[in-house]
Amino acid sequence: MKTFASKIRFQKYSLVTIVLLFILILAGAVVRSTGSGMGCPDWPKCFGQYVPPTSINQLPKDYKQKYVAERTEKNQKFAKTLDLFGYVDLARRIREDKSILIPEEFNASKTWTEYINRLVGAISGLFLVLVAIFSFSYRGENKLIPFLSVLNILLVGFQAWLGSIVVSTNLVSGIVTLHMLLALAILAILIGTYHMAKTYGKHRLDSSPITHVVMVLTLIISTVQIVFGTEVREKIDAVSTHLQGGYREAWISNAGAIFVQHRDIAILVLLANIVLFLLIRNGFSRHSNQQQIMSFIFLIIMLQMGTGILLSYWALPPFAQALHILLASLIFGAQFYLMLNLYTSVKNQEANR
Repeated sequence: MKTFASKIRFQKYSLVTIVLLFILILAGAVVRSTGSGMGCPDWPKCFGQYVPPTSINQLPKDYKQKYVAERTEKNQKFAKTLDLFGYVDLARRIREDKSILIPEEFNASKTWTEYINRLVGAISGLFLVLVAIFSFSYRGENKLIPFLSVLNILLVGFQAWLGSIVVSTNLVSGIVTLHMLLALAILAILIGTYHMAKTYGKHRLDSSPITHVVMVLTLIISTVQIVFGTEVREKIDAVSTHLQGGYREAWISNAGAIFVQHRDIAILVLLANIVLFLLIRNGFSRHSNQQQIMSFIFLIIMLQMGTGILLSYWALPPFAQALHILLASLIFGAQFYLMLNLYTSVKNQEANR
């Protein structure tokens, strides 16, 4: 009975944590779109405090020099680590980045935007620990569930450290993309373990092989699209820095070919999902989970295209940037869950006979 209650808690906490991860992705997107990453120049505290200041009067006079020195030291250590792993060019770029030496002016709104992001991250981490604890109730049936749940804790710890590097290095290209991909990996593991817990037992493919192949290809294309979107954002950041934050309407035109490639892949994503929708409609009933998930995916894709249009023709409004990243993550999560739902639990089928 106790084991059964733990299993129920695992599933409930997993659902809550999935929602929290999407909120965290949105919070991170808001931080990025508003340029609030350096709102807290140190980590894990904010200006050396657990609750950040609301006024510059609460800070010491030499706070700028202090945090620039700490930031420089941290980046130098990170550059040495990159050298050890063979990423010499990236390490050189970090060492030569003079913007790291420019102190950030205190801005209370940016400080609290970053602080709320960290707070959501801490709550998400706590729930991931609870998920890992209750995952051991499945160790007798599926050892993969507790293994992946514990692995997720390690990944979250690495992700938190990487997030501090992202901020410290002024969003250096490559690190930002890795940060986003790792967030998707954590989300995928959590969705995967939740699905395994809900449909325990041996699984078999409950759709045509063609549907499954198209599903996997669609998920890959969506992931590639997210990577290109992250690189577009990195390019936009470089243009913004070069133009000192002005001439916002010219940022996209100066982004280069990467923006065009991102737009073209968006068309490919739409076409792939149309093909997948037709296959799902022919292979599953109208009220099946698969059709419902597919309908949700299409809704999110339409909203995603809408935010893309806003970004393109309305000079990258910050709220649209944040929504664009959130919607991309929702599409990935829904597609991954749909892929898992193309398998049906043999035990569940036998119970329904």
